[in-house]
Amino acid sequence: MSAENTTPSLQVNIDSKQILTISLPIALAILVPQLNFITNNIFLGALSSQALAIGGITGVYYLIFGVMGQGLNNGLQALISRRAGENRIDEIGIIFSQGVYLSVILSIIGISFTYLIAPSIFHYLLHDTERANLVIHFLKIRIWGLPFLFIYQMRNALLVGTNQSKFLIIGTATEAFVNIFFDYSFIFGHFGFAAMGLNGAAYASIIAEAMGLWVIYLVIHYQKIGARFSLFNSWSLQTDYIKLILKQSSPLMVQYMISIVSWEFFYILIEHKGEMALAVSNSMRNIFGFFGSFTWAFAATANTMVSNVIGQGKQDEVVKLIRKIMIWSLGFAAMVCLLLNVFATSFLSIYGQGPEFISEAIPVLRIVTIALLIMSASTIWLSAVTGTGQSNITLSIEFVAIIIYIIYVYTTLEYYNLPISIGWMSEIIYWISLLLPSYLYIRSNKWKNKKI
Repeated sequence: MSAENTTPSLQVNIDSKQILTISLPIALAILVPQLNFITNNIFLGALSSQALAIGGITGVYYLIFGVMGQGLNNGLQALISRRAGENRIDEIGIIFSQGVYLSVILSIIGISFTYLIAPSIFHYLLHDTERANLVIHFLKIRIWGLPFLFIYQMRNALLVGTNQSKFLIIGTATEAFVNIFFDYSFIFGHFGFAAMGLNGAAYASIIAEAMGLWVIYLVIHYQKIGARFSLFNSWSLQTDYIKLILKQSSPLMVQYMISIVSWEFFYILIEHKGEMALAVSNSMRNIFGFFGSFTWAFAATANTMVSNVIGQGKQDEVVKLIRKIMIWSLGFAAMVCLLLNVFATSFLSIYGQGPEFISEAIPVLRIVTIALLIMSASTIWLSAVTGTGQSNITLSIEFVAIIIYIIYVYTTLEYYNLPISIGWMSEIIYWISLLLPSYLYIRSNKWKNKKI
């Protein structure tokens, strides 16, 4: 008997209940690691303002490689969702195993780059030699978490692509608990551990990622997800599927990398303005990560649902679906932005940096909340383009937006030496630059009947 006849359908419905069923567990799964980032920075802020500042640079650098895995994950997710919509269940396990192979290769590339090339880059770009040395030492530890992170990200593609996002929270909750415990233990030297300071955060994060990976694969085993999709039946390298995954994922990997590289460039320009500016900007990164979790969850939902619906042959319902997801995303973002603006001082005080820090950060926070609102719409339309299978188009849109972004931040922060609040307006410009072409492309209907 074929897999289509023996396996329950994985096709999605186009309604709010289905949207929330997929997106809310994803939001929780994204929220927990972002809580880890904030916890790291609270601990580092308690250690010193220098540690908090360095946390911004190292965090964005690691994120560059993290989004390589995310690009692979999103491409894989679109493929798995398309096969689910077509009820071609037998191919899901094959696609997943080949994705794991690619994630291992990517992690080797990331580790090699960090040891061989990154030190020269940071010594050239950072004005403070001591800060550059601390950044490099930290990253040479932190980068060893990359293999765990990349393979761990593959569970996103599998669980979201097969409409089982409810299991995501188990692994991320484990990761959060482990990270907070070891952050507290390693940074300050509690529970019999030596005080490692800044580098303690790196070791804690690696252990947390390894534990998250171990727990989620226990879930896959005991929930019989591995057996259902024949995940571990064959690990032979299949070049046809490798090429298919790379065709779908590589534009996304490049897209996400250039996006975060531009953010690292932004942080380097901020570093030129001193420790306080860097610490404030690091806290803004936390806001984007933590409070943007719902937006990214709805974006992932748009990717998987659009691909699934197209797989069902319901192309005419795609725009209606995108609008429904966007309304939910905007609603959550509006609520978050209202709370952030009303309780700005309370939120910023958790970093323990004093009144000068809060005074400097509040104008930037106002701008960031506007950007969050625009982001809540633009990520939905851009992820919908990915869901159609046109990842080359998303790369083109991203490339143009990044060029505009880089020109703006260099002009405002370096050439005219304007305040960082003006520099942070780049986020508003960036998200508008993504929203307009993504919307116009979906409305053009050029994506219809695209096969992946």
